[in-house]
Amino acid sequence: MFQNGDSTQLIKILNDLYPVEFLAAQPVTNEMFRCTAKQDVYFARITNYKSYDEQLEEVTYTNFLNREGLAVSPTVSSLNRNVVEKITLGDKEVLTVLYKAAPGVHLERSQWNANVLKELGRQIGRLHRFSRKFEEIHPVKYINDWHDNEEYAFLKYIPEEETAIRKIAQDVLLTVKGLPKNTSNYGLLHGDLWLENILVDDESNLAMVDFQDCEKNFYIFDLAVPIYSAIEYSFVGGGNIVDYGREITKAIIDGYLEENDLPPEMLEQLPLFIKLKEVFEYSLMHMYWNKEKITEEQIRIMNHYRMRIERNQSLLDL
Repeated sequence: MFQNGDSTQLIKILNDLYPVEFLAAQPVTNEMFRCTAKQDVYFARITNYKSYDEQLEEVTYTNFLNREGLAVSPTVSSLNRNVVEKITLGDKEVLTVLYKAAPGVHLERSQWNANVLKELGRQIGRLHRFSRKFEEIHPVKYINDWHDNEEYAFLKYIPEEETAIRKIAQDVLLTVKGLPKNTSNYGLLHGDLWLENILVDDESNLAMVDFQDCEKNFYIFDLAVPIYSAIEYSFVGGGNIVDYGREITKAIIDGYLEENDLPPEMLEQLPLFIKLKEVFEYSLMHMYWNKEKITEEQIRIMNHYRMRIERNQSLLDL
């Protein structure tokens, strides 16, 4: 998205736009810049991934969470008193949001143990309590229900010849869509709480970042994603992965229940939402990977998913 020299241009734009004097801006992803000022660190998100109205509603939500005491990155208003600004970078008009960096760092994979994940469960419970409060005050108009997002259009991206996976994908979608929903089990949530979106400080306090994929969904999905993430990416041996999955699942749920209620019938659906996340990830591979330039490692990963999904194996053995 960005060309060489855009960082220099971005610093000038941000310095003209915000009450902060930036010294440097380094790309973290195609849409996120780490911006260094004299005393603090900020992150500038620059993307048209979602519309102005969607981003404004998302930022209104995250700033509300911050005021309620949840550790999420607060935004910095521009000199125009806007939290979402339109800028021209290179030859493109894009939207930008400036965040003050949240405290903490990404943990090493081996450090994602039951104690840390129990604290994560507590924070997710608080997140969902505050989300319900937010929706009572600010009815959501622009942030989508999960199934209206393009990333869930599984049958659009999974090839037609993959008949078994398409059948499973359709069954998962229809089953989740058919679940009864109410304010106790469904609402606004983070939507992408994989472990890279969680920071931990020296005192084991957790912060959540990157709410760009927030959506309306069953609350249990925000528990399924970090469980899936920990099993898929963070188990590094030293025991049995099945035992690890059971241990962290219990820890996250126990932590959650200390802060919030979760209907027992939704807890029983946890394996279904793990499967939804798994098919979601597989569909994204087809959505974003260039089929003309696919690497051996990408083929290996896709085949790993194909075998697991086609055999209808559960990632979570409770």
